[in-house]
Amino acid sequence: CGVQIPFNRSLVGHSDADVGYHALTDALLGAAGKDDIGTYFPPSDDQWKDAPSDIFLKHAGELVSSLGGKIENVDLTIICEAPRIGPHREEMRGNISACLAVEPSQVNIKGKTTEKLGFLGREEGIAAQATATINLSN
Repeated sequence: CGVQIPFNRSLVGHSDADVGYHALTDALLGAAGKDDIGTYFPPSDDQWKDAPSDIFLKHAGELVSSLGGKIENVDLTIICEAPRIGPHREEMRGNISACLAVEPSQVNIKGKTTEKLGFLGREEGIAAQATATINLSN
């Protein structure tokens, strides 16, 4: 979520591989009844190579607004054995709230492990799940 966390490994992806921002982007697009992140920012398009993922999240927030909607809250769970998410939670929350123009209290972030199970437990990757509640009552 826009935080550089010191760690002995890094993520690899077409953009900057920010799994938190990607999951939140898809959650907002889904809540608005729109296609997924790959439709708007296809990995086959070189213009998104190494792009900062806050662009994607801001786009999703602006799309909700363009539909007359309002983001009520977003919830993100980052799943990894390491690094620990807790020490970075408040900075992540601030970055997300700035991207989406919402209050930090409307952003929830949790870190979870898989208790050493599977590829996540072996520290071979990271995963994220997100939900978003939006109001499209107009």
